[in-house]
Amino acid sequence: MSSASDPRIPAIQSRIRVVPDFPKPGIMFQDITTLLLDPKAFKDTIDLFIERYQGKNISVVAGIEARGFVFGPPIALAIGAKFVPLRKPGKLPGEIISEDYTLEYGKDCLQMHVGAVKPMERALVVDDLIATGGTLCAAMNLIERAGAEVVECVCVIELPDLKGRERLKGKPLFVLLEAH
Repeated sequence: MSSASDPRIPAIQSRIRVVPDFPKPGIMFQDITTLLLDPKAFKDTIDLFIERYQGKNISVVAGIEARGFVFGPPIALAIGAKFVPLRKPGKLPGEIISEDYTLEYGKDCLQMHVGAVKPMERALVVDDLIATGGTLCAAMNLIERAGAEVVECVCVIELPDLKGRERLKGKPLFVLLEAH
């Protein structure tokens, strides 16, 4: 069954709050915190991802700060993979590698511990939303610089009008919902 026809999708979508003009005018912010308030909808979201990735030989689930930390760990635990946090600058102690990127409303940087991802590992990159694709591209670059293969990127929500999917260098992207 494709996710688009899954009966859990409408309930998940109904739990996403849209906040106009946040964090700046013109942005229609897709707020997943309201999804987290509904245990069934939240569990259904995680279950849809687990069903997709169970048995796919994924050894790394890399979650993007901060909302990728909400979805990544339960997926990683359920499929028997390690969870690797991709953090904003100054949050990780020890030796790190960094990747600068541009996002919908500014510039940022992601960092990962050196050695967290090993060559030849198969990785899944998780975030709550894809807009312009800058954050996911930075995450993929970090994983690939470590020598691992990014199998797929996964998000709860896609803003297709911003064409972020086109920036993913042909990597598959799986999303549950499209927002316009």
